[in-house]
Amino acid sequence: MKEPADQNAILLNRLQEREREQFLILSICKSLSEVTNKQEFHNIIGGLLKEQFLFEDFIFASADDNQTDYEIFYQFSDQKNTEAKTHPVNDGFFDVCLNDADTVVFDLKRISERKNKLPDYLQSVQDKNFKNGIGIGLPYIKGYRNVLFLFFKNTVSFSRESNRIIRGIAIQLSITLRNIKWSEAYESNLKELKHLQYNLSKRKPETKLIGTESFLEIVGSSEVMQKVYELVDQVALSQSTVLILGETGTGKELIANAIHNLSLVSNKRMVKVNCASIPENLIESELFGHEKGAFTGASDLRIGKFEQAEDGTIFLDEIGELPLELQGKLLRVLQEKEIERIGGNNVVKVNARVIAATNKSLEKEVAEGRFRSDLFYRLNVFPIAVPALRERPEDIEVLGNFFLERHSEKNGKKIKGFSKKVLKSMYAHPWPGNVRELENMVERSILFAKDNVIKEMTFPEILVGESLNTENDFYTKTLQEVEKEHILKTLKKCGGRISGPQGAAVLLGLPSTTLVSRMQKLGIKRKYF
Repeated sequence: MKEPADQNAILLNRLQEREREQFLILSICKSLSEVTNKQEFHNIIGGLLKEQFLFEDFIFASADDNQTDYEIFYQFSDQKNTEAKTHPVNDGFFDVCLNDADTVVFDLKRISERKNKLPDYLQSVQDKNFKNGIGIGLPYIKGYRNVLFLFFKNTVSFSRESNRIIRGIAIQLSITLRNIKWSEAYESNLKELKHLQYNLSKRKPETKLIGTESFLEIVGSSEVMQKVYELVDQVALSQSTVLILGETGTGKELIANAIHNLSLVSNKRMVKVNCASIPENLIESELFGHEKGAFTGASDLRIGKFEQAEDGTIFLDEIGELPLELQGKLLRVLQEKEIERIGGNNVVKVNARVIAATNKSLEKEVAEGRFRSDLFYRLNVFPIAVPALRERPEDIEVLGNFFLERHSEKNGKKIKGFSKKVLKSMYAHPWPGNVRELENMVERSILFAKDNVIKEMTFPEILVGESLNTENDFYTKTLQEVEKEHILKTLKKCGGRISGPQGAAVLLGLPSTTLVSRMQKLGIKRKYF
């Protein structure tokens, strides 16, 4: 029987060992708590922990809550492999360790017959002739289920003391994994935010908010134009194909410019192609390019518009004029994101956002066999209909003053505005040429003006065949808009008279008070008629 003094010495020695263990556990936990990325984690595993536990490999496996697979978050012996492989949770290794309160010991020799069923990370350590390994299910941290695997060449390397230390740092290991994942997610989001801020900083300073008289150089504050601005805002940040529809002179190119300037590639190039202005025998080369010697006169390599617009935007104006035989090639570009130059055998990958515009009804063109239906549906991902000027009379005076200021300065004159007579005539004119016609009329009036106010504006005769009274192919009117247009036409026909035998109320079959009320509700002002 040992003497009491010997027993006291043994107890004191055990207490000192436990104190050293606790001090080591606290020291390791402190180091792990300061880790924010995998490289810092690797430095601690390869230094402090490897020196303490003498392992050959250290594998940290993790599964998110409610997931049926887990991934290898970290493997000490395979830092170069960054591919995130997943394995089923119920593979006989991860789930066994996760559900066992004790340390699970793996005899790598005895499980050799399961070679075909081993996860690749266990196969790799077995191929290195490691003798045994252990698996420890770590304490649950909200959002993550974690297992630690250690592998050894010497079967006695992992002692009871090592097991106690691992158990002591187990919860900190789980917390460290969670912190690293949160830090990686934060860095990823920060990088994306900086990218968005960079693109926002490249936007032109002319950008103004919806609701003002100008939106990215587009003049107009009418209700129908506000709807157009909202559509532009909705689609600009995406990569979706946009089809802009509208009559000649409505400003379709300005809408395309606005979409590009508000997009994530606003700092890149916007390439514009007018499909109606290029001869049929040249348009394929213009769009897709050609190799040297592809045809007579092709003395050099030509890079097409799609390649020129790489990572930017290509605007295909008057797309309805594209020859039928080229429509199939354009469809392939939109679907496959690749082209072939004329005379070339190699496929060239292209990445350009496509915006197309037309003053034709493509549905009608499809029905009459002049436009491919599959190309139409591919282009018509996000249609934007630009209203005709006669459908937004509220903007006529605003646009008139805008062009008055622009062209007065250019022509060295100081014109201040329009007479009431001219304004009334401007509101009554149907503007078949839309905003472009209005600009030309204002410029011409400035040249003939003798005073500082435009007192005369001569309007051209409407050409026979103009379908101003037909339903617009590009813009579906609301009932209020139809009612407003009908009342305006009747008022103009009656010379602005509302009541009386020759008044608009009689023609419309309404009491004059009811008509006045409807006009107020619809925003019809006397200056419009």
